Amino acid sequence: MKTYKPTTKSRRFMTTLPYRELLSGDAPHKPLMKANRSKGGRNGFGRITTRHQGGGHKKCYRDVDFSYNKKDIPAKIETVEYDPFRSAFIGLALYRDGERRYVILPKEMKVGSTFVVGENAPLTMGNRMPLGKIPVGTFVYNIELSPAAGAILARGAGVFAEVVAHDSGYAQVKLPSTEIRKISDLCWASIGAVGNEEYNLVVIGKAGRSRWLGIRPTVRGTAMNPVDHPHGGGEGKQGRGLKRAKTMWGKPSGKGQKTRTPKKYSNVFIVSRRKVGKKRKG
Repeated sequence: MKTYKPTTKSRRFMTTLPYRELLSGDAPHKPLMKANRSKGGRNGFGRITTRHQGGGHKKCYRDVDFSYNKKDIPAKIETVEYDPFRSAFIGLALYRDGERRYVILPKEMKVGSTFVVGENAPLTMGNRMPLGKIPVGTFVYNIELSPAAGAILARGAGVFAEVVAHDSGYAQVKLPSTEIRKISDLCWASIGAVGNEEYNLVVIGKAGRSRWLGIRPTVRGTAMNPVDHPHGGGEGKQGRGLKRAKTMWGKPSGKGQKTRTPKKYSNVFIVSRRKVGKKRKG
């Protein structure tokens, strides 16, 4: 991690990633970039649907490949680049047929590394194959939930999932949330763990840096009035006055509570629920 001299109070504990050492320094590949207008957490009607979003620096979207539909064609990593829309680093992969695509990079993969997508690919870092052919105990990332639907699980910096069992056409995968879930053997996954594992050590340091990232302030419920939040009201500094924490809309939130919809369609695929609160630390 990169630290700074404490020239100000906010600078004292601020840290950043040493990008000069981690990235290749290449400019983004323009054919795979497109404009992305910030919506500030608002929907088509202009109503806020995701709070605490807005402002921030302008960003161009990199078209990252999550489908990996080029089978049995070796690819070589040309660059290691920063992506403003995700915590993981991305790399420009040049396939042997001449096509270039952005992919999420696993640990230890750098410029010049190669990978291949195929049912009979070797069990090496970055290669991609069906879950049914991945042995128990292997770390995987970029996991599909439905065959040929594209990777949607384990894509953040430093995360990985583990194949813990195979049974009746399903692979049991332990996800980063500690949940163990059944996923079809026909779904594909990449071998290894996502890179940039030091991302969680970054200290923002000051409010302004959060605003640069497009993150707006969060107000505590206890600091609001009763009309605005279930935790609001009271003279002076008060506790929430409730046995269980609630969201602004009265739903259970955090603090070790179960917030999953009781009759969710995917409950049948969950072998072991995720651990929450203090239990998860163990």
